[in-house]
Amino acid sequence: MKFFKTKLTVALLAAGLSFSATAADITVAYDADPVSLDPHEQLSGGTLQMSHMLFDPLIRFTRALDFEPRLAETWERIDDTTFRFHLRKGVKFHSGNTMTADDVIWTFNRLKASADFKGIFSPYEKMLKIDDYTVEIKSTEPYPLVLQTATYIFPMDKKFYSGEMDGKDKSEIIKHGGSFASTHVSGTGPYTITSREQGIKVVFERFDDYWDTNSPGNVDKLTLVPIKEDATRVAALLSGDVDMIYPVAPNDQKRVAETEGLKLTTVSGARIITFQMNQESNPALKDVRVRQAIVHAINNDGIVKKIMKGFATTAGQQGPPGYAGYDETLVPRFDVAKAKKLMEEAGYSKDKPLQLSMMAPNNRYVKDAQIAQAAAGMLAKIYINVDLKTLPKAQYWPEFDVCAADMMMIGWHSDTEDSANFSEFLTMTRNTDTGKGAYNCGHYSNPEVDNLVNAANAETDPAKRATMLQKVEQTLYKDAAFVPLHWQNLAWGAKSNLQIEPIVNSMNYPYFGDLVVK
Repeated sequence: MKFFKTKLTVALLAAGLSFSATAADITVAYDADPVSLDPHEQLSGGTLQMSHMLFDPLIRFTRALDFEPRLAETWERIDDTTFRFHLRKGVKFHSGNTMTADDVIWTFNRLKASADFKGIFSPYEKMLKIDDYTVEIKSTEPYPLVLQTATYIFPMDKKFYSGEMDGKDKSEIIKHGGSFASTHVSGTGPYTITSREQGIKVVFERFDDYWDTNSPGNVDKLTLVPIKEDATRVAALLSGDVDMIYPVAPNDQKRVAETEGLKLTTVSGARIITFQMNQESNPALKDVRVRQAIVHAINNDGIVKKIMKGFATTAGQQGPPGYAGYDETLVPRFDVAKAKKLMEEAGYSKDKPLQLSMMAPNNRYVKDAQIAQAAAGMLAKIYINVDLKTLPKAQYWPEFDVCAADMMMIGWHSDTEDSANFSEFLTMTRNTDTGKGAYNCGHYSNPEVDNLVNAANAETDPAKRATMLQKVEQTLYKDAAFVPLHWQNLAWGAKSNLQIEPIVNSMNYPYFGDLVVK
């Protein structure tokens, strides 16, 4: 234990952290830090967490999943395909430039061009300027999720990001590359970045000209420190070296909750954790019997009980209860005997096993590496030999982008708090032009699913739309299009003087700008 604490202290000192915090100066430890400062480079939880610190959206979700005005003060539907947003006046970017409709439209067009975000914005034809503080967004047909997608429009500073630097376009989006936007930022958010050392620490300081003067937030300086290991992260909180951590691993939650001066805050989550089965890299996975066998071999309930310590909800489909499309009959189907029979029907046996490669992150989702190890062991019982490789998030995503293994772990929280979004990114046919299927490393392709999702996204009758999305879930279930594991719950640990309950939410985008420290 003495060696462990010494090692932790050295790591924190190397990151330049102090061992005390005032009400306006806190340190937060996450399992990983954002890979880029460009809000459009990667559609991920880390990017969106960062966006809510450095930028502001047109509107944002409340804890109750209602809509709260931010850079758009009001809005109204003009006709079936047109929504009008009235922008807040006098908002300053970190550069000192004033935000206008031109910045919002420039940002919208950049989102439409982003490989990761274009899928969310594919229903839209264009955004128009009515005047300096009014814009209209036009969809190609009636679209029911305009306000949900508006939560992803974080206006960027057009003047700041336009032009060239060192002969390169400053507005360019480069995945995993050194673009101007990946290392420079000018947003409207509550914080600016004063220093950043990737993988070591990011220091945020309050923006003096932040528009939201009604915010109760009193944190003037926030240092984000990535600590990958669960035990090290919770030890940092218990010793007082950091003020807040995420996530609190399931086996550490009781300890945090029972420690004087600390508190545990939990939220039911809607992020689905899955494995995708790559039909391109391994032809055996084109056989529905093999995919069904893999799904039947995975003991979802055992993973939730033993690895997640009950801090998750076993899943049999994409969308959780309460989402349009949820079908209570689509339950997990753990059955080793049936899995073996399916594998035998497909031509595999103890003497002729199937060889599969598997990849998973080891610091992105709660207990991700342990889940992958357990899944590999379960598959070994049905004539499947798994070559498992786990990687830190920063190294994992480039591998995921090229679908580098036969089975890839992916977690997804619906970008629109709606089940269609899961399919749009994870199970629709991959299409680089529209962005559909952008994270479909299973290379699953079913025209029926594609057509149903597209039709649902043009249906404004909630009951009809739910029926369509239930049919999508039923088809994916029958086809064993992916391996559903569980919906991951969320847990934060913090010192008792941090009022974190109002700022955390099921999307896992804490609104740090509103954090009050007493």
